[in-house]
Amino acid sequence: MADLASTFAGIRSPNPFWLASAPPTDKEYNVLRAFEAGWGGVVWKTLGEDPPIVNVSGPRYAALHSGDRHLIGFNNIELITDRPLALNLEEIRRVKRHWPDRAVVVSLMVPCEEASWKRILPMVEDTGCDGVELNFGCPHGMSERGMGAAVGQVPEYIEMVTRWCKHYSKLQVIVKLTPNITDIRQPARAAKRGGADAVSLINTINSIIGVDLDNLLINPHTGATGSHGGYCGPAVKPIAQNMVAEIARDSETARLPISGIGGITTWKDAAEFIALGAGNLQVCTAVMTYGFRIVQDMIDGLSNYLDAKGFASVDALRGRALPSIVDWNQLNLNHIDKAVIDQALCIQCGRCHVVCEDTSHQAITATQDGKRHFEVMEEECVGCNLCVSVCPVPECITLKTLAPGQVDKRTGKLVPSEYANWTTHPNNPSAVTA
Repeated sequence: MADLASTFAGIRSPNPFWLASAPPTDKEYNVLRAFEAGWGGVVWKTLGEDPPIVNVSGPRYAALHSGDRHLIGFNNIELITDRPLALNLEEIRRVKRHWPDRAVVVSLMVPCEEASWKRILPMVEDTGCDGVELNFGCPHGMSERGMGAAVGQVPEYIEMVTRWCKHYSKLQVIVKLTPNITDIRQPARAAKRGGADAVSLINTINSIIGVDLDNLLINPHTGATGSHGGYCGPAVKPIAQNMVAEIARDSETARLPISGIGGITTWKDAAEFIALGAGNLQVCTAVMTYGFRIVQDMIDGLSNYLDAKGFASVDALRGRALPSIVDWNQLNLNHIDKAVIDQALCIQCGRCHVVCEDTSHQAITATQDGKRHFEVMEEECVGCNLCVSVCPVPECITLKTLAPGQVDKRTGKLVPSEYANWTTHPNNPSAVTA
């Protein structure tokens, strides 16, 4: 059996699945239920200085759904905890005392002033928690007050505050990064320079999720007004994975532990993040959609996958997909794929033909002899994968790779070996060109 026990940035937990700092980790009651369900750790909802924050009393969330009401994305305008600091600290102390084997990390956000961090860090450390996560990602509400993403978008501020936290506390310091930035590597490098023990990403993406067309108000709205919020859920997973991989690939941050966040709903999502360099996972939207017990499927699924692949631990999978990521100019132009339709599986819906005819390479013919029939013209197909992507039947359309020596009917040329003539290859940045 694969060992799911995790040591992330020096913090141990029985599995790599943590709850992200959010409403599900706002109080002792929720966290105890989460640990009973099997979560390996939590990041307590972001604490700030007293007096407590005042949240809106009205819609704080809005969702983007598919046609069948499947949740695609989630938007929130909720701020950090609105519960008193002393109450949160006492609850954190009790939780850690009762569950010593679980990771308890406390998210923090206070003004970008040394005195504020110096004041709150000893109080948090006194709870016995395992670490702090610096919330440099909130794109709404707090950023207007000079905190959250307002700090996370300035690498110099990230480095400065991280240094304060390492100076005034012995706790492990995780820096939570905002995706609302051009190059995610810059804040990650700043966190490392400041002495961060790890980074976590992504926080939510600045967004307006929709408009109520009956009343011409944005969603969510409280009364007659609304505000931009933070976007999360399955829709942000590709963005999160790219940013995780960028940090894991960067020579300056390659050894910096990464906690992966963003659209993780299943064990497969988790495995993908780990393969791209994440050392553990944080989950929020999926829990707010399905409840705490989804972690059991995540644990079972990841464990079975690791066993099937022969990986003894989560660390054995970490970063395994990174070598497959290269810049575009390093892609192999000698590789040739062609689409193939399995006629036994085809339901004759015609979607492949329509999209190829209208928007791609006119490589799929449509004929009718008793029933509709669709066929790929290999001489026109460029292997773009659009037909595979829109086909409603799994495995009905697949791509086949032409072997070296076969004729590419589109060009009439033999397919060369994978990296033949690489010294003059158009994608080789060192190739000599006329």
